[in-house]
Parts: sequence; structure tokens; C-alpha cells
Amino acid sequence: MFKKILIANRGEIACRVAATARRLGIRTVAVYADIDAHAKHVLACDEAVRIGGDAPGESYLCGERVIEAARASGADAIHPGYGFLSENAGFAQACADAGIVFIGPPPAAIHAMGLKSESKRLMEAAGVPLVPGYHGVDQDPALLRREADRIGYPVLIKASAGGGGKGMRVVESADAFDAALASCRREASSSFGNDAVLIERYVTRPRHVEIQVFGDTHGNLVHLFERDCSVQRRHQKVLEEAPAPGLGEARRREMGAAAIAAARAVGYVGAGTVEFIAEPTESGDLRFWFMEMNTRLQVEHPVTEAITGLDLVEWQLRVAAGEALPLTQDELRIRGHSIEARICAENPDANFMPSTGRLDVFRVPDATEFDRAPVRIDAGVREGDTISPFYDPMIAKLIVWGADRAEALARLDQALAATHLVGPHTNVAFLRRVIATRSFAGADLDTALIERERAALFEAPPLAVELVAGAVVADAIAAERALEGADPWSRRDGWRLHGSALRRFDIEIDGTHHVARLERSRDGAPTLALGERRWPIEVAARGAGRHDVTLGEARHAVTVLGAGEQLAVFAADGTARLRLVDPIAHARDAATPEGGLSAPMPGKVVAFLAGVGDRVEAGQPLAVMEAMKMEHTITAPHAGRVKELLYAVGDQVAEGGELLSLEPA
Repeated sequence: MFKKILIANRGEIACRVAATARRLGIRTVAVYADIDAHAKHVLACDEAVRIGGDAPGESYLCGERVIEAARASGADAIHPGYGFLSENAGFAQACADAGIVFIGPPPAAIHAMGLKSESKRLMEAAGVPLVPGYHGVDQDPALLRREADRIGYPVLIKASAGGGGKGMRVVESADAFDAALASCRREASSSFGNDAVLIERYVTRPRHVEIQVFGDTHGNLVHLFERDCSVQRRHQKVLEEAPAPGLGEARRREMGAAAIAAARAVGYVGAGTVEFIAEPTESGDLRFWFMEMNTRLQVEHPVTEAITGLDLVEWQLRVAAGEALPLTQDELRIRGHSIEARICAENPDANFMPSTGRLDVFRVPDATEFDRAPVRIDAGVREGDTISPFYDPMIAKLIVWGADRAEALARLDQALAATHLVGPHTNVAFLRRVIATRSFAGADLDTALIERERAALFEAPPLAVELVAGAVVADAIAAERALEGADPWSRRDGWRLHGSALRRFDIEIDGTHHVARLERSRDGAPTLALGERRWPIEVAARGAGRHDVTLGEARHAVTVLGAGEQLAVFAADGTARLRLVDPIAHARDAATPEGGLSAPMPGKVVAFLAGVGDRVEAGQPLAVMEAMKMEHTITAPHAGRVKELLYAVGDQVAEGGELLSLEPA
């Protein structure tokens, strides 16, 4: 076994690998970009080496610097994690040339599976079923369009060298093909340095079912069963579970055999995942086709660990050290059910726009970190850390296990309800709504689930303003009561010798200003007022930001957390982000200028879709920005005429920066 390994990654996967290495007595070396100098993964390792600037291209994607760090630190091997250099055949070969073990598959296997068109040809030869499509070398746009017309719409354009949903577009009709192809190629070139694409028939109700495979240098190959990753947004996974609901044992064996055939066709060694697209048949079964192979450990590997009781990172280390697989296929068993939820810094109500900023509050339920347990949290950040625009917006993975799917689902909802984050927008409340939908609860899964359940997911009523106001009042009262002493004049309960007391709270929710009043009669009895509406209110503090709020006859359990003016109220029916405004402190604030198009997040300008003098309509796409490795289209906030472009293509823009100015048409 290795004495020391370097982990060529950051965030939760670097922490995850370090945890297993520590358990096995292996020393670890972290690498870090400047922005990550004090990151959690740096502190999780025994040593750390700086490898460059903030952007991935200046640090984590610089294979030469990573190898030099391994040499300088005396590491025996490099674990690439996922993303960055994990599926870079050139890097794997460079490790071998330097005499350093690459903890992953052989370079030839990475290369063979890395180009989707080439891998499809290999799979066809190996007898693995394929979706009808074009996987050729000729990338002439006119030819690609003719092939799409031949296959029949809708089609899926996919980056040949891609993964993770990047460089992927669904095209519904021929007139949308050219624009989708151009956007897909830009994103593919930016993310993978290769703009080649393939085109496939788009399966209209597809399920994404993948098989975890493992091979060793002794010729052994096994599969560790399947995961269902059908719940996706923007072609990226939101929830993953194992085993796949409704998959029969015969089909499981068939898909497992196909996955092993795929791995054997490229001489696979280590952890890999063979992804299939599956479609329900009239008989209720699934037919499946090969989609791609990820030649690395997957983000969602913890659900496989939960149902098998195995540590997949330990298997990776043992296989890379030359050991045989610890178990044979006949010795592997499925136990229970596991679901993983990806907690991300993004705004689901703004088309899942990535969100950045300081994580002021990060509270999670009682859980085990980086190890198998009924409730597990794998997080690469801590409270107080900053979510930057340079990397993937995932904050943490919440993994639960239950004896069956119903128990796992109940446990996941309970754990999400106890997950409280304040700072950037997050998808926690959205995840709770997803798992509560009829489709997910009933295991009616496909990749269009989020769109199909749009009404339940995006049109749910917000928390009642009176409940939010009551929670703010309860939190203020609790803070003041904590300051009371024995002196009766220190009491802050509103008692007056004559008359009543009135207190004002200015609350801003989603840009709307609300004035709440806490009124107390002479005897101190409180009433909450919003405009002309009034409720008797009673509050009781439970500690750690938790309160009981009774409005009239209804009692609510709430949690109020935040920093400064920025607060969040967490309740059974959802979450509300708000700003508690001090009217005096903001009395001289200048009015916000109108008439421009602002960047909703920090990023790089990829394209302007309108020029100076062009007349535009509200909602018309005006600019394309790249942030967190994805392209985002920014639309006109209102009709008008483009007066001036304030940035050039390629410029970096801060959040809120004005991209262009509009004037009345």
C-alpha cells in the first residue's frame, strides 16, 4: 500500500479521499489555488502545496504543476478525484512517465472512452446496445444538420469530449439547430478544449441508469449494481438513488453484463461508471442503450457505498497498489436503499442561476461525514467560507440510507428540513419540494420530472408574510431577553406605566418592502400588525435560533438565522430570505439606476446578441455569460433600444455589473 498520496482536487472530493487515506494510515498532500489557501481540503491533508492562481486553468488543470508537487512532496501516487484532470489521458500518461501511480484507469482506457464518438464505435463492436445517432469524425456544420434531419427531431447534441451536462443541448426543430450547435460548441471548447460533437435521437421519457464497475490488474471485473440519476436540471444531476426503483433482477443482470463488456472492451482498471439511457416499454420493463462511460469515481458514489457497505475509495487505492479486487461478483449484495441530494449554491427560481458569496450560516443535521451512515454529509466548505465563481457551485452532498425507499425518503426529507444555509441562494427548499412531488414519491422517474412537476416546484406559495414577520419579531425578542438582568428597568417586554407600546420592523422580501408592527397594550399583551391585518402573537425561544410562534390559534415552529441585515426564516412549509432594514441607516441610500442590463452573477462575457441601436423586446436574449463552467443567457428586463455595450466579449464582469444600457425605443 502507498505511504503518501497527492490529491489533485479540491472541495468535498478531496476531503473524501483524505478521510479514507487517513483511516488506512496513508499520508496525504493537498494542492491548492490561491483562493483556496485556507480551504477545508487543505486543512484535511497532512501537507499542502500551492500550484497557482484562482482560475482552474491556472492551477488544478495544470498537470505539470501537480506532478511537480507530487515529486517535491515525495508522493507515491496521485488521486485525481473527479473533474479537472481525472479523465485526462495525457495527465495519466505523464504520471506514469514520472514514475508516479495514477489512481485511475490506464491512459488508453481514458482515451478510448473520453471521445464519445470513438467510444460508441467500440461499444457497437462489443455488442453493447446504442441509441441511433451520428458519431462521425466529420464536424462540418452542414453535415451535422443533415444528420440531425435524418435522425429526426428532437435530437440531442453532445460534446464528444464532455460530461457533467456541459456542452449538451436538446434541439426540438430544424430551425433551432444552428444556434444550439454554436452554443454547444462554445461551451464544449471552454470546458474541454475540444468542440467536436455527436448527435443522437432524443429519447422523450428517458431514465438515466448507470452501473458502477470495478476492475483490477489481475483481469477481474465486477459491477456494484446500479444508480438511478434521472432527476436532472440543465442535464446535471440533482438527486441520485440506488438501487434503481422498479428495475427487475433479470434486467439488472443484463445491464451489469453490458457494463462489464464495455469495461472489458477497453481493458479497464479501477472505478468507472457505465451510463445507460433507459426507456419504459409497454410491458413496464426498461430497454436501455449505452450513453457514455465516466472513467473516474462519480459524485454520487456514496449511494453505492451505502447499499453495499463498501468504501469505494479504499477499493481504488488497493487496486492502484496492485491488489486484487476484495470481492467477487457472487459476494456482492444490495442492502436497503440510499438517496443522495446535491446541495448547490444556485437559485432554482432564476433558472438555476449559480450564486456566489459568503456562506454566513451552514447548519446541518446530526450526520456522519465521509463515511457510511443512515445520514451522511460530504461537504467541502465550512460556515464562513466563500462560494466563488471559479468552480462548481456544489456546497455539499446529503446522503441517507433506509431499509427501503420509503424509509430513505422520509429520512431525506427530515434531514433537508434540518439543513439551514444563509448567504448565497441554495436549492435546499427546492430539493424538499422535488422529493415531495407525486412523481418522485411514486418513483415515476425520468429526466423531465422537474419540468413535468413545474407547478409544484416553481409555483408553490411562499411563506406567509405574517409568519415571516412573526419569526423576525420572535428572534428580536429572544435576543433582547437574553440581555435582561435582575434590574426591572432592563426588562424589554413593552410594559408601560401609562398607555401602549409600538415597535416597527421594516422587512424586505424578494424586493417588496413590508412594515410589521408589534403592538403591546398596557398589560404587555402583544399583537402583530401588517397594514390593517392583526394577529395576537405569542413567542417562545427554543435556543439556537429556534422559536415557537403562535399567531392567533396557529402555532408554528421556525428557525431564524443570518448575519447583519440578511436573515432567513426556515419553517415546515418552506424558507424565506429577507433583509431586515434599518430605515435610519438607509435614509440616504441613492435610488438604483434603471435602464440597463446587469450581470446576475460574476463571470465572463461570451457573446452579445444585440448591437448598439437595435430595438429589443422584454425577455429577448441580449447577452451570454459563462460562470461556473456553464453558459447563461441574459434577457432584456424591458423593451427598449440598445444605447451602449459597456463590456467586450471576453471581459470578466462582477455580479451586478451593467453589461449594456437601454433607452426608450
